[in-house]
Amino acid sequence: MDTIAGFSAKGNVRFLDCHPKPADFFGEVINGLGRECKAIPPKFFYDRAGSQLFDSICRLAEYYPTRTEVKILRDNLDDIVATVGQYCYLIEPGSGSCDKVRLMLDTLRPSAYMPLDISRDYLLDACRRLCADFPWLDVHAVCIDFTDDLDLPGSPTHLRRVAFFPGSSIGNFEPAEAVTFLRDLGLAVGLGGGVLIGVDLKKDREMLHAAYNDGEGVTAAFNKNLLTRINGELSADFEVEAFEHMAFYNPGAGRVEMHLESLTDQKVRIGESSFDFVRGETIHTENSYKYNLDEFRSLAEQAGLRPVRAWTDPGNLFSVHFLDVH
Repeated sequence: MDTIAGFSAKGNVRFLDCHPKPADFFGEVINGLGRECKAIPPKFFYDRAGSQLFDSICRLAEYYPTRTEVKILRDNLDDIVATVGQYCYLIEPGSGSCDKVRLMLDTLRPSAYMPLDISRDYLLDACRRLCADFPWLDVHAVCIDFTDDLDLPGSPTHLRRVAFFPGSSIGNFEPAEAVTFLRDLGLAVGLGGGVLIGVDLKKDREMLHAAYNDGEGVTAAFNKNLLTRINGELSADFEVEAFEHMAFYNPGAGRVEMHLESLTDQKVRIGESSFDFVRGETIHTENSYKYNLDEFRSLAEQAGLRPVRAWTDPGNLFSVHFLDVH
């Protein structure tokens, strides 16, 4: 395999390790728990156990986003490809297992595919499986923290670049942060490029409640695993069963909030630091903003992107948008 600037050959994958700086888990937990309203960033959910639990969440009957987005991509594939354009240079921030991009590859036929992920080994394993199933696909994998840096090394300027950001992850950003991220994504793909993005829609409060409070308790286990991880990696003494998963739709903010609620007055120690909890006090662990079509179009326009098309399911549960960089 020929190499391109900065990339090395890893079997049939071109690979570039940008050596992303590890997140300061200890520092961010200490800082978050020291606030008046305690909070821990949701990025720390995803240790091995957390990632496995999230995969289980995506298969739950109550959790509509994953299967609905997949159905939208499948049902509208020809129209999506006609809008996006074949033979583009396809970039996927936070590519993970690369599952959803597989739905489009044979029809979209990108000139090359650049998955971006912070987990080096996970990224390489996913890309090797992808190349085994799509031997014609040219893969340029980059180990990078896309939330810190969207300068795409080695991406060609002579090909039309399109970013693919499925999964409604845009909802985990605060709206102002989402605008900044979309603007940066537009700058990364450049003039004439595009962004294909999944966005969860506003809907019935009961359906949202069920999606984040499943009957099997998987989402609760996912949320509480954060405390287990802190205990294991930071030598903390959280009594995990003294906290309860809590998730609810906040209509004023337009978001689902996830919290861990203290069931009693208690003190938790992490290293030399200690934190007091009163009964009913919470640790805010995640937001998931929901947008109607016009609200997300407005968000995109604030970022300097032009909404071109949106596809939804018959129940208007989820949407996939294509945005143009002009």
